[in-house]
Amino acid sequence: MVVKDKNVLVFGSGISGEAACALLLKEGAKVVLYDGNDKLNPEEIRAKIEGGDSESLEIVLGTLEGDRKEELLDKLSLVVMSPGVPTDLPIVNEMREKGLPIWGEIELAYVFGKGDVLAITGTNGKTTTTSLLGEIMKNYAQSSFVVGNIGNPYTSIALQTREDSVIVAEMSSFQLETIQTFRPRVSAILNITPDHLNRHHTMEAYIEAKENIAKNQTEKDTCVLNYEDDVTRAFGENVKSKVLYFSSQRILEEGIYLENGQIVLAMNGEKTPVCHVDELNILGTHNHENAMAAAGMAAAYGVPVDVIRRTLKEFQGVEHRIEYVAEKNGVVYYNDSKGTNPDAAIKGIQAMNRPTVLIGGGYDKDSAYDEWIDSFDGKVKKLVLLGATRDKIAETARAHGFEDIEMADTFEEAFAKCVENAKPGDAVLLSPACASWGMFKNYEERGDKFKELVNNL
Repeated sequence: MVVKDKNVLVFGSGISGEAACALLLKEGAKVVLYDGNDKLNPEEIRAKIEGGDSESLEIVLGTLEGDRKEELLDKLSLVVMSPGVPTDLPIVNEMREKGLPIWGEIELAYVFGKGDVLAITGTNGKTTTTSLLGEIMKNYAQSSFVVGNIGNPYTSIALQTREDSVIVAEMSSFQLETIQTFRPRVSAILNITPDHLNRHHTMEAYIEAKENIAKNQTEKDTCVLNYEDDVTRAFGENVKSKVLYFSSQRILEEGIYLENGQIVLAMNGEKTPVCHVDELNILGTHNHENAMAAAGMAAAYGVPVDVIRRTLKEFQGVEHRIEYVAEKNGVVYYNDSKGTNPDAAIKGIQAMNRPTVLIGGGYDKDSAYDEWIDSFDGKVKKLVLLGATRDKIAETARAHGFEDIEMADTFEEAFAKCVENAKPGDAVLLSPACASWGMFKNYEERGDKFKELVNNL
């Protein structure tokens, strides 16, 4: 689509909206950036957008009503939705009724970008799998990019891509709602469990959004799916593309699976050992599944197994997600500050393979902690609690028969208690099951503080 001199509305500011505006301006479009939040500062927004002719950028804030709305809608040729904006808003429905094409930021980038896309979605594990596949592609392709929900908008790099580029993209359900022609050469759905139902309203709509990742794929493309997930296994029976399953529970005739701790790739009648899970730096069955998904996608794209094997062994994991920090005095320290809710923190506990001293607690999001405490399962030898939730968690722990608890008033005090209680052969794990607000700006700052304290030992 040619956008030069056309009026294009970008709905929603934020990094995706700003990157979409920049791309459109570089392509000569007349851009209207619209955001319903009238408290935003237009000059601050404008300063963040590096595009073509900044005179071609109009910023509209607040509620659109009456003549102002009609005048704006009547002049538009295209609407580009930022992923954070719900697609069922009344104003969006009016745009549809007027017959306006409504794209997502991903569709815009895909239309103007070049090269092959390898796209990953799923409820959990997307970021680790995307980061790992990105590292594999960096070691294989001359031109590679990692984009999407991982924090780097696809539109920000689309015009830098070449015919031989490989774009590894983490896709959220919000981004997949608004694709039109987006067609990855290899796609993956890692797993599907209930999430974002406040946006999608029903589980069926959420599943449909995830499955959109493969809707434009053909028999020349490949979709990598989790055999152990009921939804994705069933989906594999209905896709047009080739299907490659991965499994952590059983041996597959064709696919990628675990056999006695060995990751094995079975493709085209050949079985090739990739590596043993003990050679990985990322812990836990969920991460072994992420590694298999990334390896399967790379193999389906034609990456040699030796490149895949080397990258898997070198990959250190994603920062703040069960991240190995250091071993000090025989104690191994792991930073799982991204464990900001009980479900995520359970994965941290399950990944531990030695007695563990655990730091928990933080901001209260009205979570229940019963399942998290139950997941301790003899692994957690001591729980050090801090933050607004510490009393609530302690009460839950005692109700479930876990008594070895210490309280701390500061993060530094909590860390010191862990060091004091950990013996050679133990692990200290920061996986709080709570958000960091109140003590820290975000989980990254909390994780960085933990790493600083470890490295100063």
